[in-house]
Amino acid sequence: MMEIAHDSHSLDYRSPFGAVKSGDSVELKLRLTTDRQMKAAYIVINRDREAEKLEKMSKISAEGIEEVYGYELYTSNFRGLVWYYFEVHTDEGVYYYGNSNDGLGGVGSMYIHSPKSYQITVYSPDGTVPCWYREGVIYQIFPDRFYNGNPGGKVNRPNRDMLLRADWSEDPSYIKDESGRVVYYDYFGGNLLGVIEKLDYLEDLGVSIIYLNPIFEASSNHKYDTGDYMKIDKMFGDEEKFKTLCEKARERGIYIVLDGVFSHTGSDSIYFNKYGNYNSTGAYQSKDSKYYSWYRFKTHPDEYESWWGIDVLPNVEEENSSYKEFILGDGGVIEKWTKLGAKGWRLDVADELPDSFIKSLRKKLKEVDEDSVLIGEVWEDSSNKISYGERREYLLGEELDSTMNYPFRDNFERYIMGEINSYEVHRNIMSLYENYPKEYFYSAMNLIGTHDSERAIYAFGRVPDPNHMTEAERKEFRMTPESRKDAIDHLKMASLVQMTFPGVPSIYYGDEVGVEGYADPHNRRTYPWGREDEELLSWYKKVIAIRKSHSVFRWGDFKSIPVNRHVYGYMRKNSSLGLVLLNRCERSQQVELDLSEYGIERLKDLIEEKEYSLEDGVLKIEICPRGRLVLLNEKQAHA
Repeated sequence: MMEIAHDSHSLDYRSPFGAVKSGDSVELKLRLTTDRQMKAAYIVINRDREAEKLEKMSKISAEGIEEVYGYELYTSNFRGLVWYYFEVHTDEGVYYYGNSNDGLGGVGSMYIHSPKSYQITVYSPDGTVPCWYREGVIYQIFPDRFYNGNPGGKVNRPNRDMLLRADWSEDPSYIKDESGRVVYYDYFGGNLLGVIEKLDYLEDLGVSIIYLNPIFEASSNHKYDTGDYMKIDKMFGDEEKFKTLCEKARERGIYIVLDGVFSHTGSDSIYFNKYGNYNSTGAYQSKDSKYYSWYRFKTHPDEYESWWGIDVLPNVEEENSSYKEFILGDGGVIEKWTKLGAKGWRLDVADELPDSFIKSLRKKLKEVDEDSVLIGEVWEDSSNKISYGERREYLLGEELDSTMNYPFRDNFERYIMGEINSYEVHRNIMSLYENYPKEYFYSAMNLIGTHDSERAIYAFGRVPDPNHMTEAERKEFRMTPESRKDAIDHLKMASLVQMTFPGVPSIYYGDEVGVEGYADPHNRRTYPWGREDEELLSWYKKVIAIRKSHSVFRWGDFKSIPVNRHVYGYMRKNSSLGLVLLNRCERSQQVELDLSEYGIERLKDLIEEKEYSLEDGVLKIEICPRGRLVLLNEKQAHA
């Protein structure tokens, strides 16, 4: 008989839990129940960029056929990921024990060969995330589609070919040629003055951070093809309008975060100037251009590296000294716009940027404003991401303050829509909780909708698969009243989680009023001023107010609680205790939770304003179909 046990989520086997600061040690234990003749127990350790080591474990205790072995892992000055698994050597052979097959940590598995390893993230203790960001609520704005603040709706129109939509409520689309290439972008006229005009709305909603999609001069409507980093696009306004926006927003306790697109520029730019639209000698025009070394030409001028092969987005050489000085140097892009009022930056396609560039950018940003924030677009677990064959260092303390939390969206979307059960939710969440330094788990940008994904109401609705629809069908599709009601019910549950879960909630403009749409360009419809879903808007205001009114939901300790297959919950605790319970099922669910260790007699539901009494510390409650409860102990409820 041979039974081996290790649980990376339990302090009985690994202490402390989760990521550790560089210089700290980790106590690891292995429990054996065996009638085999033991020779030794080993731990196999593999630190990133170092050779694998086999270390003998010490026997801590032995009683009958049960033995416990231990090993103290010292991190010294190391920063990075440490991987480990176990080998048990007996007179009959070698047994292996490692991470579970899904690689999500916790209780592992025995293997007959070298197993999957457990992960320990070792990070620098120096990095701290600004409080204003960690406790904030983000509102993402695609500027052209939010609001036109000019008198009479006049459009700021630069001198270039465009398709200008006369009706604010029209559907957006791309005008493409026979090869599928975009030849005309459509514009609706939203601008920075429009954001200024709607600051009262955003303040009333409860927003404290505005994340703007790119606003620098560019030839497209999305502006990810930067033409001039030093100018605001004329469609949106000018430098003074930007400065005014930052000032007016700050008066309301709202901070502005910009979108930084630094892995590529536009081919129609002052730097590349493929079409001769700028009064400069661009890299495309001449090898003698001062910008030539910024780009990666194969054969000049027509063969060059571009982002995902899209030739209007030529890639830059981020480590080129001239380019780096332009972006990060004195008077450069980061310094200029940060000094004008930007409180942070979101890095587009962070995976495309070298770690060294991100580190230099962070250093410059913090020099200009030590209380600023740097966010990265990363779609996976940011702690162990590999891009272009390199292990990334996003969360080790010298790069990002936060990453876009797409795993959060995917996890709760799949749970609410019935694709996974609460135990699977728990494992997915615990994996992130274990791998992320706590500071980063609490600063993750918890999103539902973005400009790169379908609208939130579609993500949580029973809508046709867009892959089986024509472009015209996707454009024309609208939900029926019944399906929309169903989707809103799901979206309410998701947004409640956003506002009460560790991390920084992010709302994509219009999701809070039920804007519909599949992926780009349909997810970039205009905000429906005067046609909002007021009932959904009221819900968003309510759950945002819960987050802002009760600190336990912003920075309280976290405990994941899978109650049964259908009911998932989590606890938040500081001086008070909050408990969120979700029932994604179409049937009522009976829940019984022992909370006696917390000394609580009553809990109040902040959604329905109903109080529940505990019997000998046990909460017994029936959760209605698709029910959602935000329970708080009475002291905190009246704080």
